[in-house]
Amino acid sequence: MKVGFKLEEKGLNSLKKELSILILIFGLNLFLTLNLTPLFDLDEGAFSEATREMLLRGDFITTYLEGHLRFDKPILIYWLQALLVSIFGPESWAFRLPSAIATTLWGLTIYLFTTAQWGRKRGFWATFIFITSLQIGLIGKAAIADALLNLWLAVAGFSLFLYLETRRERWLLFTFTGIGAGFLTKGPVAILIPLATFFLWTLKSREWSFFWRSIFNWKGILLFSIIALPWYIAEYLAQRWNFIVGFFLKHNLQRFETSFESHAGSIFYYIPVVLVGLLPWTTLLLRYLWNLKTHLTTRFGLFATLWFSFVFFFFSLSGTKLPHYLIYGYTPLFPLLALELERCKSEFLLSLPMLLFLTLLFFLPFVARALLPTLQDQWVKVAILTLLPYFNSLYFGVIGGLIGVTLLPIGLHRKGILLGVASVVVLNYILWIYAHFIQFPIRDVAHYLKRHQITQLVSWRLNTPSLSVYSGIIYQRRDPQPGDILLTKVTELKNLPGFKPLLLKGGVALVEVTGKKRETPFHYRKDRRE
Repeated sequence: MKVGFKLEEKGLNSLKKELSILILIFGLNLFLTLNLTPLFDLDEGAFSEATREMLLRGDFITTYLEGHLRFDKPILIYWLQALLVSIFGPESWAFRLPSAIATTLWGLTIYLFTTAQWGRKRGFWATFIFITSLQIGLIGKAAIADALLNLWLAVAGFSLFLYLETRRERWLLFTFTGIGAGFLTKGPVAILIPLATFFLWTLKSREWSFFWRSIFNWKGILLFSIIALPWYIAEYLAQRWNFIVGFFLKHNLQRFETSFESHAGSIFYYIPVVLVGLLPWTTLLLRYLWNLKTHLTTRFGLFATLWFSFVFFFFSLSGTKLPHYLIYGYTPLFPLLALELERCKSEFLLSLPMLLFLTLLFFLPFVARALLPTLQDQWVKVAILTLLPYFNSLYFGVIGGLIGVTLLPIGLHRKGILLGVASVVVLNYILWIYAHFIQFPIRDVAHYLKRHQITQLVSWRLNTPSLSVYSGIIYQRRDPQPGDILLTKVTELKNLPGFKPLLLKGGVALVEVTGKKRETPFHYRKDRRE
């Protein structure tokens, strides 16, 4: 009895320790850093401004951006943002809070599934690897729809696997629930990924009658319809053919066929994305690929590989390429990466990708300064000049210190914890530095406009919807005319006939257009203030 009690107590203490680590790392990476930077343009600014305009209009069916119809995404993320902004006010962190909550639930889904299948230890590591991966940290609290979509993909995908294993209808209904909520979050992609995974699985199993019976399950279709279709019907009734063309044809079909907003890339685009995106766990990814033949002999290994591979190859063939598209296939990898961590024997090889990344960051300021005189792109030169002061002794101390402790021989699992913490610290620190080029200045411009009661603004060759979120002004985008209060890039000032500087910060300039040529050329200095 005593022995059993001690083992139980030891297990309970271990569980408390693991949960404490996860709570701390989720809190640091998602919630404590929600307000570390202003909203990033274009995506965060566009989603947040569309939500702000939704609240102003009182129209909770159709979204608008800068007064124009916005059919980019379905409604669910806007509803959640509107709810929290109504409670907490139009703060950056309030717009991001739905994504942070969704990512926490996404992580909880990974933890519960992995623990149920392979035990608590692997559940802990799968979840820890998830929340400390570079791309998850980037997308996990962004004020866009992707964290929420990935939550529903996790629910649908894991439920589908459990359905294939048990043939219990309740798991199929959970699958339809995840697909329905995903369809309300980001549209057809939420159907495509689980359906394609199921189809590829059936190609091997040859259980076609089971496949067709499952996808046409009337209870599942009814559940999907109750969740997703009311808004689609309401939006169609409100906008008719504009909705069909704008949402289904333009923002779904054409995104696959052509490149949107210059987001193009070669067929190999996602190879470096996945290698960098899963830092600091790239070694585990390479081990998974090296042992792929073994993984394919297990039912979950096969299922996870089909899921990830479909996402990888589908979006590699897509005309529009964005790094976060690949995350739709990451969820099933985390339990397998946790398995590879259990099998990993080399502390140095585990640390090597992060070590190389930190070393690159350490020498980056020196390389940028050396290249500065040779650069032809003035926008890049302004960016470097703006950010160089932030690569200071604190920066080199943090990066150098992390390099040092990453080299310490402290044991594989302790090293794993250290690598995860280092990844979270570095990601948020670099984002904070980068935000000083555009996003902090945009917020300062908004404060200037409010302080001086400026309500009419023109934006020229610069698209920053976050400005509207902070200032409450829906600006015009057109060529400047004399008398305009104009926001533009500092590199575009030379193309104006004449202007009076109002506020110059980072990469942006707020000026009053005079139309009169300056007697002396204007030279921008990065320290120019109001």
